[in-house]
Amino acid sequence: MKENILQKIFKANKPIIGALHFSPMLGYEGFTDKETILKKALSDLKAFEKGGVNGIIIENNYDLPHKIKVGAETIAMMTLFGCEIIKRTKLPVGVSVLWNDYKAALAIAKVIKAKFIRVPVFVDNVRTDFGEIYGDSRNVIEYRKSINAEKIALFTDIQVKHAEMLNKNKLLIVSAKQAIEAGSDCIILTGRWTGDAPNLEKLKKARNAVSDFPIILGSGVSKENVTELFEYADGAIVSTSLKEGENIVGERNVKPFQVSINLVKVKEFMKQLKKNDR
Repeated sequence: MKENILQKIFKANKPIIGALHFSPMLGYEGFTDKETILKKALSDLKAFEKGGVNGIIIENNYDLPHKIKVGAETIAMMTLFGCEIIKRTKLPVGVSVLWNDYKAALAIAKVIKAKFIRVPVFVDNVRTDFGEIYGDSRNVIEYRKSINAEKIALFTDIQVKHAEMLNKNKLLIVSAKQAIEAGSDCIILTGRWTGDAPNLEKLKKARNAVSDFPIILGSGVSKENVTELFEYADGAIVSTSLKEGENIVGERNVKPFQVSINLVKVKEFMKQLKKNDR
């Protein structure tokens, strides 16, 4: 069987990508200083590494309220932190710049030599708490080419979480096929919000529609549901279920930024995955 993009990047059959959620950065409520933010990020990185994940994605998850296109201060800090993380890990690293700043993500990835980026809105048109976003796949591809970053893979969400489709009648399988045709390297399925698992029936339909094209899950994957979901998925981006503490009602990101990745939870999650391989 031909090696897919996930196996090529992560050297694993069904990779787990740990999401490093930076604490609030410059210009956002909760910002401390770059040393404090980096110290926590490196601590989370160590927990992911010791727990056995296959890759890392860095993200400005706690910069609230998000901006559709971020400011120079965010790009500067994410580039700085990304460089430090790349220096300290042998794991493949990706970049996600919320809410949908693919230019910033690609530029940062090119500078720090990351392997992939996440594009939340690629072919869909959605309404978010931060404004309407229109899928711009052609410009994503063109911008990547313009900065000579074509080796950076595009992991693209379809009908992404925390968003309302402007075309409510658009089928998930239509979004999936459009993303592939537009140049996605891997499609991402999510639930409705952070910590919410993808709908299993929708996942099955997506799998049937795209055959063996790579599908990874972008929210709500835990040791309790990973066995069932991985019958149809090729990998996952995981963070919230691996953090310390319990979910907090009313917290947009389910758990606050002060909460760290728990090594024991990571090990238990990866142990469950190994059981699936027997």
